[in-house]
This record gives sequence, C-alpha cells and structure tokens, in this order.
Amino acid sequence: MKIRQTPFAGPRRLLALAQLSNSVGDGAYYVTSALYFTHVVGLTPAHVGLGLTVAWAIGSVAGVPLGRLADRHGPRGTSVLLALTTSAAVASFLFVRAFLPFVLAACLYATAQSGLAAARQSLLAGLVPQSERTGLLARLQATLNAGLAVGAALGGVALHAGTTRAYLTVFAMDAASFLACALLLWRLPRVEPVPTGKDGRLMVLRDRPYVVVALLNTVLLLRMPLLSLGLPLWITERTTAPAWLVSALFVLNTAAVMLFQVRTARGVTGLGTAVRAVRRSGAVMFVTCAVFAVSAYGSSPWVAVTALLAGSVLLVVAEMLHSAGSWQLGFGLAPADRIGEYQGLFGTGVTVARTLGPLLLTALLVDWGTPGWAVLGGLILAASYAMGPAARRSARQRDAEDGAARSAGDVDGALVAGDHGVHDGEAEAGAARTA
Repeated sequence: MKIRQTPFAGPRRLLALAQLSNSVGDGAYYVTSALYFTHVVGLTPAHVGLGLTVAWAIGSVAGVPLGRLADRHGPRGTSVLLALTTSAAVASFLFVRAFLPFVLAACLYATAQSGLAAARQSLLAGLVPQSERTGLLARLQATLNAGLAVGAALGGVALHAGTTRAYLTVFAMDAASFLACALLLWRLPRVEPVPTGKDGRLMVLRDRPYVVVALLNTVLLLRMPLLSLGLPLWITERTTAPAWLVSALFVLNTAAVMLFQVRTARGVTGLGTAVRAVRRSGAVMFVTCAVFAVSAYGSSPWVAVTALLAGSVLLVVAEMLHSAGSWQLGFGLAPADRIGEYQGLFGTGVTVARTLGPLLLTALLVDWGTPGWAVLGGLILAASYAMGPAARRSARQRDAEDGAARSAGDVDGALVAGDHGVHDGEAEAGAARTA
C-alpha cells in the first residue's frame, strides 16, 4: 500500500526546519538590534541608520551574482556557505565597538542574507516540482512567521532585562540559528548545477519584461514597512489610539499569516490566477489605506482603534494575496537554468522596500497625513493593475525563447542524424567496393 507523504515530509520538512531555525534568530534580532547598536556598541541612531542603509544597498546589488553562483555551482553548497557567512557576520557584531567595523560587519550580513535568499529559492526549485512550489512557499511563510513570533518574544525578554549580557545572548542565539540553518540545508539532497552554456553574463539584467515585473513587485512591497514603521509612527503622531496597539497589530498580522497563508495560496496555480491575486491585493490595499486614514479623524480613541484594527485585517489579506501571486510570477517567469539569478533580482524588491520604504512612508504619512495615504494606495493599486500586462509580456518572451531553443535543438539533431547517414552510406559503399 502506498503511503501518502505529509506536506513537510523529506526535503520539505528540512526546508521548513531551516526556515524556522533562522527566523527565530531573526525575530530576536529585529526587536533588539536598534537598542543593541546604540546602547551596547555605542553608535548614534544616525550612524546606525546610515550603516544599515549602506549595507542593504550593497546587499541588494549582490543578490543577483550570488544567485547566479548558486545556479552554476549548485544551490545546496552555496546556500550552506552563505548561511555560515551570515552566522559569522552576526557573531562579529558581538565584538564591534566602532562605526567602521560595524559598517563592514553589516555589509557582510546584508550581502550574505540577500544571496542566501536567492540560493535557497534555487535549491527549492531543484527539489520541488513547479506545480507544488507556491503551496510550499506558503507553508514556509507560515513557518517563518511562527519563528519570528517566537524570536520576538525572546527578544522581548532581553529588552525587559535591558542588560548588556542579555543583548549579547540574543545576538549569540541569532548566530547559532544560522549555524543550525546551515547544518539542516546540508542534509538536503544535492541539486546538480544547471548547465548554462559558455555565456557567463547576467542575463536577467537584459530581460526587460522580467525587470519590469520585478520593479512593479518592489512597488507592491512598500506595504512591508507599514507594520514596522509606518503604522507605529502614524498611531503615535496622528491618532488618539494607545501606543500598545502597535504590538497588538503585529501579533494580529503574524497570527493571520500563520493560519491563512496556505489557504490563500491554494488557488494560485498559474500565470492567470497569480495576476488576479496581485490585482486583488492592490485593490484591497487601496481600501486599507483609506481605512487607516479614517483613524486620524475624531477625538475618540475607540474610533481610532476600530479603524486601525479593520485596516490591519485588510492589510494582512492584501499581504497574503500579493505573496501568493508574486511567488508564482517570480518562479514561473524565470528560465529553468537561471532560477537563482532571477530570484536574486526579484528578491531585491524586499531590500529596496526596507531601505527606501521608511523614508517614503515617513514623508507620505507622518509629514503629509491623509493625502499621503491616498498617494500610497493609488501607487500600489496602479502597480497591481500594471502587473498583468507586464507578466503576460514576460511570459510571451519566455515562450518565444523556449521555442527558439527547441527549434535549434531539433535542427542540431537533424544535422547530427544527417552526418551519421552520410558516414553510414560511405561505409556501405566502401564495403561494396571491397567485396
């Protein structure tokens, strides 16, 4: 009797455990890093912001060549190496006490993180059939959120203690989490490098339709800094809602993704459903921005809290729809022999959103107020509707390139067969003359 595998059996289970291990460390890092760098390392907030901006700018550029490295030399080994590098970068934060060493360590951390994301996507593509990738990515996203929640709770303990030892323990735990991630990735089956011919150039940068898709996805990712920066500033500066609501909204978002991301992604199975999911996410985000804007009107805290809770529910719906659609597009529009390279470009949207998003959201929401919400919602809505034509154009180009490659293969095969026929005829003629 054939036994049905569970969704996380075999390599899928190891991928989920690797995701869980490093997300726990990341969750603790996210909630403690700002205070660690200022209180323990001794940097000013301006220096911390400048150093991290430089680091993530470099990391966003490094993602594409490191993804290409995974394609050419094997994604498992590359993923393991980058996970170990990330662990070493986090461990180095334990010893830096000046600005320049901090910037160097942060650059190493951001570069390794960006490359690791691309290499792991290439590894997943080599281990999981295309039809199952979006579903697995949804499960991994739920696992990621669970790990972040656990890590954030552990980081909260360190924040409550407020001691140097507590902060150092958190960073040591983060370094250990990436070490565990590397060990788990090493246990995965080896994925052979994909033959890419003699052309070693980065083709994704000249694939204009795919670049347009990646740029539009970056605009849609402007929702990411909302929860961590935009809403906290909006709540404290523009509404009468209590400050503790920031934490409650974060918990709401995390729990909803854990519970419903897999179900939301279930209906995304191809280009058409992915485009529809992205378009719906843009429409929901437009309404979300309008609801958040309402929270600033009136003097009643209850009105503000109600509007913020409603907007947060809509925000997580938009997030899950966009995630499911973008996963399908990012993989489905990339050539099979350059998954890591293309995911390296697609993943830079996250880095750009985290780097430039805070500046944009601060200007739009805190400085401009309600009109800023309208601009943000309109921008995301326009990008979501532009994604359909851009994705279809990219798909047509990919189909044309695949067809040309198949035709070239057929011609080469015919020429080889013809050469064999000539040689065979010559051999038969020679044999006849001998006879």
